[in-house]
Amino acid sequence: MPEVDALRVGVAVGIPEPWGGMLDEARAAAGDPMAEFIPSHVTLLGPTDVPSPALPLIEDHLSNVAPLFSPFPVQLRGTGTFRPLTQVVFVAVAAGISEFEQLAAAVRAGPLQRELHFPYHPHVTVAHDISTEALDKVFEELADFSARFPVDHFTLYVHGADGRWRPVRDFALGVP
Repeated sequence: MPEVDALRVGVAVGIPEPWGGMLDEARAAAGDPMAEFIPSHVTLLGPTDVPSPALPLIEDHLSNVAPLFSPFPVQLRGTGTFRPLTQVVFVAVAAGISEFEQLAAAVRAGPLQRELHFPYHPHVTVAHDISTEALDKVFEELADFSARFPVDHFTLYVHGADGRWRPVRDFALGVP
């Protein structure tokens, strides 16, 4: 039996401009090699391998999830880290945590159900697996970062062969 083609998908809330660009630039300046491939975002579903034919089922699932949630305000403020567990520095979600947690749980149901390796913690990664000095520097440089914006949709992404995450479709919150 031939193997079914697989896709790597992810679901996230992108960080709007001007803040998304600022965080992308900070990640690139820190020397994170993934900066050019992954736009700033809050993950709802991390990279997940699925059979290619499942994409319509996944889109249907996400179409059913989005209307169950109303748009919500988010505040990003300051930095945090997962060190020493993982070499990550992030911008913290200060408001909207509960909404992200509930939305992520609903996204990770049905055809996207998966076991998490760590408890879900909404955040915006700004540096990953770079030198300790570079992690410390971006942690300090973004310590006073603050942004407020509404979240009114989330996006399904597909990981391309070139390493880039490309948006496939947006799903509006609260819209049947």
